[in-house]
Amino acid sequence: MFIHIGDDHVIQSKDVVTIIDHHLISSSTIVEEMIKNQRKAKRVIETEEHQAKAIVITNDVIYFSPLSVFTLKKRANMMTTLNKLEDFSEESDF
Repeated sequence: MFIHIGDDHVIQSKDVVTIIDHHLISSSTIVEEMIKNQRKAKRVIETEEHQAKAIVITNDVIYFSPLSVFTLKKRANMMTTLNKLEDFSEESDF
């Protein structure tokens, strides 16, 4: 399934490694260094119009999202729930 993470970016949910709050960057030197290295490798996509609220780390790219961690989590959970639903599109004859 896919998750819309803001700024017209849609990613596959299976590629998401983690979603973290943007404010945690300054509290973790490891995260700061990782983002710095990924920026050098041009593997960071920053939010264009809004201030970033969350960071979505995928297997290949780091996205800065204008959506909150809570909103992204709800979207990811909604996709998981939809995947578990049975397909009732075809009605059976009884």
